[in-house]
Amino acid sequence: MTVLLWVLAVLATPFVLFALWIAGVFLKEFFRPSGDEADPDAAEALGLLPAERQNTTYAGPLPAGVDATLAAVRGGDWKAAAKLMQDIGRDWERRSSTAYLLAEIAAEEDDWLLAWESDHPDDPDAAVVRARSTVILAWNLRGGKLAKHTTSEQFTGFHRMLERSREEIGRAAALNPDDPTPYITEIWVALGLGYPNSEMDKLWTEITARAPHHYEAHFSALQYWCAKWRGSEKLATDFAERAAADAPLGSLLTVLPLIAHFEHDKSDDNSVDRTPKMIGRVDAGLADAAAADPTHPRLPELRHLLAYYLSLQDRDDAALEQFRLVDGYVNALPWRYQGDGEAMAAYYCRIRNATAQAVAAAE
Repeated sequence: MTVLLWVLAVLATPFVLFALWIAGVFLKEFFRPSGDEADPDAAEALGLLPAERQNTTYAGPLPAGVDATLAAVRGGDWKAAAKLMQDIGRDWERRSSTAYLLAEIAAEEDDWLLAWESDHPDDPDAAVVRARSTVILAWNLRGGKLAKHTTSEQFTGFHRMLERSREEIGRAAALNPDDPTPYITEIWVALGLGYPNSEMDKLWTEITARAPHHYEAHFSALQYWCAKWRGSEKLATDFAERAAADAPLGSLLTVLPLIAHFEHDKSDDNSVDRTPKMIGRVDAGLADAAAADPTHPRLPELRHLLAYYLSLQDRDDAALEQFRLVDGYVNALPWRYQGDGEAMAAYYCRIRNATAQAVAAAE
């Protein structure tokens, strides 16, 4: 009889352990504060900033000195812009990022850019900023609402400006044949004008011939392949997984499968974010971030998504580490899709505060 009981006990052990594990998960979820219920005190005790102090313009801090340069450019100093672009040289990742920052200013007021073009009519740096600014202006004309809420006048201006930008993109590419930035800029023309997939493939060949693992290029192309634009969930996921698999560690491209998942996830059930595949994607992103250049201009964008998914996976200590590294800036996925700056900051702080409170409760 004793032997029989011993055998039954051995056979029952795995089930008992599984039941205890399930109970632990249930209790953790039951007592874990929701984002709306989380007390901000735990986050503020860690030195994390409240919603009203979050920067809603950028995903992370700008490189040293760039803030001052942008302020000078806004004041009309085109030479500051020219020097900034010249100093970057052939660092294509930083070149495309900086050209975008300058182009945003030009899309609002371009007197300084006109002066630059007048003094140096064939300057490839001025040309690429002009091309980018025209595309930004086109999207500003369209607005950020769904098509059904966008007027025919907005669409007319949008399409007209995108068509005009194609000539400017071609000129920028001709003035600096090695630069992938004009072609990356054209992805947003392809998206807006509805390039067929075959044309996008040709454009992508031009980009990868110059910069095979360029972050902004891949992020932009992934948008094109999403179902909401010119592709499908399968096309977007296949593109993302292929790019992530082929990329060297530190390129940040492991973020692409996370973005593809986020863009197509319509479920209210967080279990889809906790699958072994999603945990593996997050782990790959953590390794990628650890190997990346700490000054990579796009590193904060990966960290924001890592913080979000780590929080959803109840990996609170790891999530809090990422939140610490990006706190103060919220213009990134997933917060960006919540609406204006105030809504972005509020959503970010709800998720971050719940993570901070969960960590404090576990100590």
